[in-house]
Amino acid sequence: MNIKQAKEHIKNSVKIYLKKDEYGEYRIPVVRQRPVFLLGAPGIGKTAIMEQIAQELGIALVSYSMTHHTRQSALGLPFITHKKYKGMEFDISEYTMSEIIASIYEVMEQSGIEEGILFLDEINCVSETLAPSMLQFLQYKVFGRHQVPEGWVIVTAGNPPEYNKSVREFDVVTMDRMKLVEVEADYPTWKEYALKNGIHNAVTTYLDMKKSDFYKVETTVGGKSYVTARGWEDLSAAMLLCEEEKLPVDETLIAQYIHNEKIVKEFAAYYELYNKYKKDYKVEEILAGTCSAQVRERARIAKFDERLSLLGMLLDKLISEMRENLETADYLSELMKPLRLVKSASADSSSSNTADAVSALLEKQIDSRRRLIDGMTKAGTLSTEDKKKHKAIIRFLEEGARQLRLQEIPDADGCFALLKAAFDGEVAAMKAENAKIQMRLHNVFEFSETCFQDGNELPVLMTELTVNAYSARFIALYGSADYMRHNEELLLHERQDELLQEIENLSL
Repeated sequence: MNIKQAKEHIKNSVKIYLKKDEYGEYRIPVVRQRPVFLLGAPGIGKTAIMEQIAQELGIALVSYSMTHHTRQSALGLPFITHKKYKGMEFDISEYTMSEIIASIYEVMEQSGIEEGILFLDEINCVSETLAPSMLQFLQYKVFGRHQVPEGWVIVTAGNPPEYNKSVREFDVVTMDRMKLVEVEADYPTWKEYALKNGIHNAVTTYLDMKKSDFYKVETTVGGKSYVTARGWEDLSAAMLLCEEEKLPVDETLIAQYIHNEKIVKEFAAYYELYNKYKKDYKVEEILAGTCSAQVRERARIAKFDERLSLLGMLLDKLISEMRENLETADYLSELMKPLRLVKSASADSSSSNTADAVSALLEKQIDSRRRLIDGMTKAGTLSTEDKKKHKAIIRFLEEGARQLRLQEIPDADGCFALLKAAFDGEVAAMKAENAKIQMRLHNVFEFSETCFQDGNELPVLMTELTVNAYSARFIALYGSADYMRHNEELLLHERQDELLQEIENLSL
C-alpha cells in the first residue's frame, strides 16, 4: 500500500485500541493490542505520518530510534535492593526505569495528555543484547520491569533487509505478535503531501514530468545511488531559503540531497530553465490579468513541458495566497473566542467593569494560549498551522493590551471598542484579499482558455485545484464560476455552509 493508505490503516488501529467500555476499560486488553510494524524503504515518510496521526487524534507522540539504544538504556540498569520475605532477608536485583518508559511519563506530566503513540523506528535494527527482550516487549509492552502505561499504542517501523545491512529479520514467533503494514514509495500520494506542505514548485513540476526520478535506490560501480522522498523535501527547504537569501542553487547543493549523478544534472538543468520561464513569462502579470500579447503567443506555441512548468508556477503562487487567506480566516474565527469574553466582561454589571479588569483578562488569555502551545509541543501534537494560529492570536491580544495601556482608556466598554475596531480592520483586509485572489483565479482560467484551448493543460489545472487541500477548500467556500463551468459534476458541491457562514459573519 502507499503511505496515505498506511496512515489511515494505522490511524484506525490506534482508534480501536483506545476504545473503552462503559466502565472506562480498554475494549482490547493490552496483551491483545498487537503493535503495528510499518515496513518500508527509507525516506518515504514513515515518521511524518506518525506525527500527523497524533495531531489528528489529539494524542501524544513519543518517538525513538532503536538503533541508538543498548540493553541498558532500553531496559534500565540493575541495582541491588534489600527485602524481607516471611521473616527472611534477601538481596535481590531490581532495575531502574527504562529511558523510553520514563519519556512517556514525562510527556504525560508536561502535556496533561494521558494517551498517545510510542513510535519505535528501526525496530529490526536493535542491538544483539537487546534483541532477546523484544519478544516480551512486543507482547506484554514491558521494558525491563516497567510496563508501557495504559492508553499508549505501540507502532514500530523498519526498513527491508535490502536497504540496511544492520537489519535482522524477525522470526515467525515475533512477527505473529505484530500487525504488519508494508508500504512503498508512490509519487501521486507524495505530491498531495508536497502541495499541502509547500514543497518547492520546481521539484513537483520536475517530478510531474519525470516520475521515475521520485524514488530510486540502486547499486552502482561507485556504490549506492539513492533518491528518496525525504531527499526531495529537504532539498526543497534548502532551495526556498537559498532563493530568499539570493544564494545559488547549483549541482553542488542538489547533490547534497539527491544522491544520483544523472538526476542531479537533469534537475539542475531543469531548475535553470524553470527560472528562465519564470522571468520570461512574468507570472505576476498573468495573475493580475495584464500580461502582454507576446506572452500569450509564446504560451500558445510552447511545448507541453514548458506549458506545464508555467502552469505550475501560476498555481504555486495562487495556492500559496489561498493558503494564507484561509489561515487568516481560521485565525480570525478562533480569535472571536477571547474577544467575546472581553465583550461579556464589559457588559457584566456585576464585574468591576474597568480597563484594569479587561487588561487582566487579556493577560490571562495570553498565558493560557502560551501554556497550550507548550503542552501540545511537548506532546508532539501541535501542527505547524495550529502553532501559527495560536501565535497570531497571542500577538493580537498582546498588541491590544499594549494599546489599552498607551491610550489609558478608563472603562471596559471603551476597551472592547478599541479591540473590536482592530478586529474589524483585519476582517476587512482578509475579505479584500479574498476578492483579489478570486479575481486572480479567474485570470488564470482566462489565460489558460485563451492560450491552451483544447490542450491537456486545462484538465491539469482542474486536477491540481481539486487535489490540493487549500485550493479545494477555497473554491468550496467561496465558489468559482470558471471552475464549476469546467467541471459541473465536481464533488465540491458540498459547500461547507457552516464555515462559510462563520467567516461571512465575522462580527462581534
